[in-house]
Amino acid sequence: MYDTDHPAHKTLKEIGKEITTKVKPRAVIVFSAHWQAERAGQIEINTAETTDLIYDFHGFPTKYYEETFPHVGSKEIASEVMEAVQAANIDIKPVRRGLDHGVWASFKVAFDPGENPLKVPIVQASLFSSEDPHQHYRLGQAISELRSRNVQIIVSGMAVHNLRDMQLCHGSSKPLHYTASFDEALKEAVESPFEERERLMADLLKRPDARQAHPTFDHLLPIHIGAGAAAEDLGTRLWTLKEGSLSWAQYRFGAVDA
Repeated sequence: MYDTDHPAHKTLKEIGKEITTKVKPRAVIVFSAHWQAERAGQIEINTAETTDLIYDFHGFPTKYYEETFPHVGSKEIASEVMEAVQAANIDIKPVRRGLDHGVWASFKVAFDPGENPLKVPIVQASLFSSEDPHQHYRLGQAISELRSRNVQIIVSGMAVHNLRDMQLCHGSSKPLHYTASFDEALKEAVESPFEERERLMADLLKRPDARQAHPTFDHLLPIHIGAGAAAEDLGTRLWTLKEGSLSWAQYRFGAVDA
């Protein structure tokens, strides 16, 4: 967020501009790695229109806890999500919850309030409490129809996310072996034909390097929701950067009109 010279910063800004100027959604639904439902088999959704930001991290400089990001929710959009999810026999619980940093930190770059404001409601929903990729894929399928109503579905995680191994990099940006291998395996699975995509993406969690790339799967599961929501639309890796024990890959499902 503060490292404006980092290549991921530029890429996020480009994606944000594409969404506001070409996609022009009437609302955004977002799933973040940093919100998992408390109850098994259930997801949660924020239905409040006005909420605070959540500073769900520790030990950072004071300025991180003073960050702001203007946002508004929507009871109407939340209701549409709930109806779609319930129609798929998925339990969903309405709650009041602010945006966590898995949303606002990246959105503040993509939708800079001074340069490219996102002037539509943002509704955040949770992941399941499980690490079941099929469960999350089917959640995406349940809300897929909302895309036809001009609702943008955004999923926030990371292609590779191992903070514990950052110390092994000793300040070097050279990717660790599993960063390179898992990043490319994810690309292959996401870009596969939609008939095979769910199976291939689920198989990622069984790879020998999976727990190195993701000690917990919370940062991987959001893209399963995105892939499920894509229906027959193909996935494309727009960009990647393998950096130490992290990968900053960005994906899109479907095409954007010129």
